[in-house]
Amino acid sequence: MTRLTVNNQPIQYALSPETPLAVALRDASNLTGTKIACSNGECGACTVDIDGRAVRSCAVTIASVEGSFVTTIEGLARDRDHPVQQAFLAGNVSQCGYCIPGLVMAAAVLIREVRDPDEAAIRRAMSHHCRCGIQPRLVEAVRRAAAIERGDETVAPVASPDIDARDAAKDVPALAAPKRLPRS
Repeated sequence: MTRLTVNNQPIQYALSPETPLAVALRDASNLTGTKIACSNGECGACTVDIDGRAVRSCAVTIASVEGSFVTTIEGLARDRDHPVQQAFLAGNVSQCGYCIPGLVMAAAVLIREVRDPDEAAIRRAMSHHCRCGIQPRLVEAVRRAAAIERGDETVAPVASPDIDARDAAKDVPALAAPKRLPRS
């Protein structure tokens, strides 16, 4: 059994010691915020905080991090109120959103280590592959998150809408069956 502390909870994985951490987190712990994309540590979608370091969890085995403290996006902040999460929401950073949890985790580690990161430091720490073109907004959001963390700036909390599926469906008109065109 491999033992870790994940989001402040002791976990014992009864998996092969060679299981990638990202797979253990997603499949065994149901922490699906950690995304798997490239499976070789290149893209960064699976980034988590391991003992205070931003680590691409698809590239490490559970055996290699035994005894470590792991924080995933689910454990970063209970109410999505971490400065990075608030800055990303306020700066409308997300496009497709797939790589955002990994970016948030890398940014959270960066601003904990570097109180006032410059653009070069941000780009080095955020070497993720995002195809959506968010890089300019990303750099600005990380700067803003660092300012919030230092107390130099505040941001009004951006609430995520909690939509009940029954309410969402009320205003959606029923779709009519498509009309068949006559054959020519």
